[in-house]
Amino acid sequence: MTSWNEFAEAAPRIAEIFTRRHAATGNLCLLATLRADGSPRISPLEPRVFEGELWLVGMPGTTKFQDLARDPRFCLHTATVDTEVTDGDVKLFGAVHDVRDPALHQRWAEDLFAESGFDLRGESFDQFYAADITGASAVEVGDGHMDVTIWKPGQPEHVVRKH
Repeated sequence: MTSWNEFAEAAPRIAEIFTRRHAATGNLCLLATLRADGSPRISPLEPRVFEGELWLVGMPGTTKFQDLARDPRFCLHTATVDTEVTDGDVKLFGAVHDVRDPALHQRWAEDLFAESGFDLRGESFDQFYAADITGASAVEVGDGHMDVTIWKPGQPEHVVRKH
């Protein structure tokens, strides 16, 4: 399994594009999960990088977290409205695991409050998912071509250029 820090070291180009696009959308991404019947579900989510991990945490009892409790696989896509994809986009693939550590939860809530003013300090979390990244890809368009950067664990990033 690959943490955010391990991923960012192994795939710096994709991590940079993700970080830039994530910030540009106010941290909004689109999360793909699998419903109980196996069909896909797309949901908005504001993932956070904290203490070297990518965290998928949100409102308890939502269907996206019920999906992840049943099947931990996900795809996370940086939100974009630019049909030309001039600023790039990223997809992260992986699986989550639930981290039951109240002290970590409170440090995360303190960091969230310091950054955004959104106050979850003192709350308990039913699901607190760390993302294990199992693959990633990024798209960059320019100069009459499209570069698709691909990463899988144990391999360096590689670029496929399409004209």
